[in-house]
Amino acid sequence: MNFAVQVPEVVAVPVAGTGTFFPVRRIYCVGRNYLEHIREMKEADERDPPFFFQKPRDALVLNGQLVPYPPQTNDFQFEVELVVAIGKSGRAISKEKALDHIFGYAVGFDMTRRDRQRESGKNGLPWEIGKSFDACAPCGNLRTVADVGHIDHGRIAVSVNGQVKQDSLIEKMIWNVPEIVSNLSHLYDLVEGDLIYSGTPAGVAPVLTGDILRGTVDGLIDLEITIGTRT
Repeated sequence: MNFAVQVPEVVAVPVAGTGTFFPVRRIYCVGRNYLEHIREMKEADERDPPFFFQKPRDALVLNGQLVPYPPQTNDFQFEVELVVAIGKSGRAISKEKALDHIFGYAVGFDMTRRDRQRESGKNGLPWEIGKSFDACAPCGNLRTVADVGHIDHGRIAVSVNGQVKQDSLIEKMIWNVPEIVSNLSHLYDLVEGDLIYSGTPAGVAPVLTGDILRGTVDGLIDLEITIGTRT
């Protein structure tokens, strides 16, 4: 097969302790999945259900890498999240079978141009400008279910330059992981290589050039990134 332009590079996340990589097909994100975050944002009814949006897979940034401060924003914010990696395809998966489709877990950051996101919401426009841009999806090394089991409780936190900013518990999610996988699979076919960022707790805040972010989820490998200069 002859291609008219260069074929895009494979995007993949290292699998801890295996020497292998998890190739990424799609990145799904869950919005409004922690009650305290809904309250701090003051932009939705607490009774509104969580919802899904996507980020481009080439927005992935690996552990230890630089995240350039993006253009067209003066309010660049972090959101620490539990990332779920799909290892078995499925459609309309039941909650009872959802865990069978999970390959592993990682720590992720949903980086956000908050000013652009708010403008879009106020004007009834799509969120892409605020949520789906270059280098907006840092993801740490995956740990497999065989290695760590299923992550259904424990601390989730992020520090900026050593100061804790977000600090909560996985069990405070409105939708738990099986419910997320099941609900998403009724909207899209889930396929090996899909990543799901499962939502963020309260405490989101802006970052500046030179800031070092460290995300933590109990049982997983910490994710550390540095904010680079403006692009």
